[in-house]
Amino acid sequence: MNRSMSFVVLLAILASVSDVVLANYGLTGIDSGWYDGHATFYGDINGGETMQGACGYGNLFSQGYGLETAALSTALFNNGKACGACFEIACTNSQWCLPNVGSIKITATNFCPPNYAPPGGWCNPPNKHFDLSQKMFVSIAVYRGGIVPVRYRRVACQKRGGVRFELRGNPYYIMVLVYNVGGAGDVTSMAVKGDRSKWTSMQRNWGQVWNAGGGLVGQQLSFQVQTSDGRSMTFYNVAPTSWGFGQTFEAHSNF
Repeated sequence: MNRSMSFVVLLAILASVSDVVLANYGLTGIDSGWYDGHATFYGDINGGETMQGACGYGNLFSQGYGLETAALSTALFNNGKACGACFEIACTNSQWCLPNVGSIKITATNFCPPNYAPPGGWCNPPNKHFDLSQKMFVSIAVYRGGIVPVRYRRVACQKRGGVRFELRGNPYYIMVLVYNVGGAGDVTSMAVKGDRSKWTSMQRNWGQVWNAGGGLVGQQLSFQVQTSDGRSMTFYNVAPTSWGFGQTFEAHSNF
């Protein structure tokens, strides 16, 4: 085998190993395996401090996520790629776990930043940590426990209605927040097409906010969306020619 062929084989092996590592942390697609982590909470019981956040979703109540949410540690957040993913979480092996309550299901909507000042933070790499809304934490554990060990796994997101697209930006630069995504929940690629233009790949701006160039004002907009389990859907003519920045449009279908 020549040197160039060896290099190609090495890259393929590394890519395969990387995929396995991500899957083992429950980071890609829907994963039936259970993994060990910890959970804390932030914000008050009404969840005001849990709005907005690093995924770009904004008001979680108006968008249908409510308080069934969590901020993820660096190891789980995956540079924003995990935004929209859904997890099942159960409190385990702690005096602070509530008995006979089962598990909770949450959507990843925020980032729990690391704290490198001694003694360090729970969200520091390589910890698999969920900073839950207070409502979700006290659904499985006693408030004064503060932090509890958990078991978690990736599950399918069950969302009502179609995938939603919030249009932002300006005539020269369009940004789209994609949310209410079912199935795997976390979007890995997007494309946009006007009724008078070709398909254009979009780039992740941050979280689940995607951007593309301008020239789409006054055109009907269609979107292609792919999630981390490899599924792809095309949503035709989601936004009419009269769409404006700041408006949200809902597709007729979901994953």
